[in-house]
Amino acid sequence: MNVRDIMTPNPVCISHEASLKDAHLLMQSRNVRHLPVISESTGEFIGMLTHKKMIAMVLTMLNKYGQGALDRKERYTPIAEVMDTQVQKLGLDEPLTIVVQYFIDNKLGCLPVVDEQNQVQGIVTSSDFVKLCQRLLLQQ
Repeated sequence: MNVRDIMTPNPVCISHEASLKDAHLLMQSRNVRHLPVISESTGEFIGMLTHKKMIAMVLTMLNKYGQGALDRKERYTPIAEVMDTQVQKLGLDEPLTIVVQYFIDNKLGCLPVVDEQNQVQGIVTSSDFVKLCQRLLLQQ
């Protein structure tokens, strides 16, 4: 099996020019915990924003500036300041035997799937592996 067999295709992405508030609202409204960040001009993958990282930043802002300034700080904090840029990427044909070991060794929640032009094609999350496990168990 390969990445394409379990990935979530066409994941919700966000522009690198968006604010932390935009990301917060998008994660809430679309019920996602991982946002691939793409270049506004080229659409290429440039980073990843996780719910964990976003919440950590929001809590830091809350503790530093207080509830009254939180909304303003979120609106004026670009995602580019918060996202992870050193992110391992997957290809569509990456074997799952390698990917699952990478998830285990690095305690990851997700990895983006990109094509040869660095365009986001999908995302693989730990939930995708749980769903695969369920499918395999039900086949027994």
